[in-house]
Amino acid sequence: MEEPIIREIRLEDAQAIEDIRAAISPQDANVDFLKLVKQQASDGNGTTSLAAELNNKVVGYMISTTLYAGFGIRKSAWIMAIGVHPDYMGRGIGLALANRICDIYVLQSNRIYSSVM
Repeated sequence: MEEPIIREIRLEDAQAIEDIRAAISPQDANVDFLKLVKQQASDGNGTTSLAAELNNKVVGYMISTTLYAGFGIRKSAWIMAIGVHPDYMGRGIGLALANRICDIYVLQSNRIYSSVM
């Protein structure tokens, strides 16, 4: 099975990520994921958001951020959203995204939390 390429999201990934989210949960159409992805891709300040690619196609994503002095915690990483296109589920793409984000944040000595979006 082909391993996905895990990389930072880019502005041009916004539509693919929006399409993945719509394929997973059509009722989330009122959430402006295009705006969120564009903010994450352009904000190099404390954010780590990833895209998973197979054959030059974005098939998954993970959006996270770093908070400072929030919830009584000095510094923490928060996973805000993760998605894998239904056609690519079951191939370890979500796990690859999670492993990469953990590698990044552990190197920064962050505690990692998740929230549902």
